[in-house]
Amino acid sequence: MADINSFLRERSRSGLLRVLRPAASRRAGMINIGGREYVDFSSNDYLGLSNHPKILEASKKAIEEFGAGSPASRLLSGDLDIHHRLEEDIALFKNKEAALIFNSGYQANVGIISSIYSRKDAIFSDRLNHASILDGIMLSGSRLFRFDHNDTGHLEYLLKKERGDYEKALIVTETVFSMDGDRAPLRELVTAKERYDCRIMVDEAHATGLFGAKGSGLVEEAGLSDRVDLVMGTFGKALGGFGAYLASSKEMIEYLVNTCRSFIYSTALPPAVIGAGIAAIAVVAEEPERRRKLLKNAEYFRSSLAAMGINVKGSSQIVPMIIGDNDRAVELAGAFQEKGYWVLPIRPPTVPHGEARLRFSLTVDHEKAVLDRLLNDISLIGI
Repeated sequence: MADINSFLRERSRSGLLRVLRPAASRRAGMINIGGREYVDFSSNDYLGLSNHPKILEASKKAIEEFGAGSPASRLLSGDLDIHHRLEEDIALFKNKEAALIFNSGYQANVGIISSIYSRKDAIFSDRLNHASILDGIMLSGSRLFRFDHNDTGHLEYLLKKERGDYEKALIVTETVFSMDGDRAPLRELVTAKERYDCRIMVDEAHATGLFGAKGSGLVEEAGLSDRVDLVMGTFGKALGGFGAYLASSKEMIEYLVNTCRSFIYSTALPPAVIGAGIAAIAVVAEEPERRRKLLKNAEYFRSSLAAMGINVKGSSQIVPMIIGDNDRAVELAGAFQEKGYWVLPIRPPTVPHGEARLRFSLTVDHEKAVLDRLLNDISLIGI
């Protein structure tokens, strides 16, 4: 108990103690916290689908037909026809043979990696990959080699030096990185995996619904669906719902149904969540103007900040403003909140030391007029 109290005191003293802030409401790019309404720049509901009428209706219909909850894991009595329908839709959406639904992105990454790879194998992971990917690698017992962020030259060096000492090998990356908002060099990574006899796994959590001709993601946009082995992603961001998926070969999906502990030992996602997922994929196809508008506005916001001399990163709907100093990032977040913007500071260990930032997560509900007002307030606050 003393260790716990010491931890809490130190975190509180350093300003790093995380606390939960319940929202009274959240809709259309706005959030109400502590009785005040803010423009919400912390949400991953990029396309505003969490309150889309077609998706709400599909969720309600699924409850009426199948009930509120799932009684068991899918290998017992929790498996429903609509689970399979969603998996068929995902496979088609991602241009793969088959798909498997998981209860969260964390459970997917931890379970997939640790099921396929073992102590005899090597995994080459981008240095900025999500914690769930790293936890999956650690659970697998595989040898971890971290290559510098988006540095295919460093990856090539590691593969040439280390690949031959291991049975199987995996290259794993996000396609859009959640804290930098930049994109992986997918074509070069795929070339490396083929040259060195590896598989490649991509996490499309922040790309699904936004990129490519049909909104499938960056794998589709790059025309690499047949060369990327494992395409993982989530329903809880641009698709506005909850849960995750893997799209891959039929053999891989069958193998995971039989071996993946995070799938086997989890109660099935409830019907309302599955119904919402099915409807969300349809809405992405039916309303491409949503993603086009969002990406256009994000580029406008990013380029406007750069023109003001502000250090920004990325090339997506995620626009990080690099501050550097932790205390300054916290101070600026408070200044933005005073002006009515829900913007939070991102600090180590979530990002590297010296790269504390404010992360602006744009959604389709952030109209250009809102961004212009924000840009004017940024000039008044001073960065």
